[in-house]
Amino acid sequence: MKSKHVAVLLGGFSSERPVSLSSGKACADTLENEGYRVTRLDVTRDVGSVLAELKPDVAFNALHGPFGEDGTIQGILEYLGIAYTHSGVLASALAMNKEQAKKIAKASGIPVAESKVTNRFAIQNKHPMKPPYVVKPVSEGSSFGVVIVHEGQSHPPQVIGSSDWKYGDTVMVERYIHGRELTCAVMGDVALGVCEIIPTGHSFYDYDSKYVAGGSKHECPAKISPNIYQKIQTLALKAHQAVGCRGVSRSDFRYDDRHSENGEIVWLEINTQPGMTPTSLVPEIAAQAGHSFGDLLSWMVEDASCLR
Repeated sequence: MKSKHVAVLLGGFSSERPVSLSSGKACADTLENEGYRVTRLDVTRDVGSVLAELKPDVAFNALHGPFGEDGTIQGILEYLGIAYTHSGVLASALAMNKEQAKKIAKASGIPVAESKVTNRFAIQNKHPMKPPYVVKPVSEGSSFGVVIVHEGQSHPPQVIGSSDWKYGDTVMVERYIHGRELTCAVMGDVALGVCEIIPTGHSFYDYDSKYVAGGSKHECPAKISPNIYQKIQTLALKAHQAVGCRGVSRSDFRYDDRHSENGEIVWLEINTQPGMTPTSLVPEIAAQAGHSFGDLLSWMVEDASCLR
């Protein structure tokens, strides 16, 4: 029913606000073109009372980062009885916490990298594992706070213990996986295509690689063997279902094919609120599968519900 009133939740107050504003604008503009009645809602802490007064048919969640994708806004929408897009309270909270998501993935037979969770101050003077390894905040997105510690580095990076660090005191230390960056989108109960991300001028797929035009090259579909392609699709769908995701999700992988074509595939994380900016991966992967941006967003609106 294209006459539905859709409130696009965008902006917010996490460190990913600029990404959300860009995602939200693209989604709101496209949904209007698809014939929906759209209200753009820059989310503040009184979002509950604003939504209660607005009474939209559907809340399209274009928020990123804490509050938007950790189960908090989902809980508010459940309380208000407003149908919403993407994953529900529990799946959002689990996926946002890298430690818990990895535990679930590992228990489901999905290959993950060896890791440990620790306080950032405990590792500022001594390597927590043999380099190379990666330090990442447990509950941040968009590669915020990710630090790669290279082989031969004599001590952990000083930024981890500094007062400039603003990503919480709990960090995950994870074995660094050499190889190619692959990602796979899931739409409902279908794994879409696999895309390779090739950062241009960056050592890894960091914030600028994700959101600055020209920051990365996307090879869609990824140029990998059919059996590896299919295996990644299978693992992405398995992760989506194991965590309990709904709507659209995106799983990220590393594929180390330096020594053999079968190589090593490692699942890194699942994103329940993948970016919907002009440079984002999910719209590109969906287009490869024959879904226009308008079709994708319309499907998400019609899929929206409570009790997700």
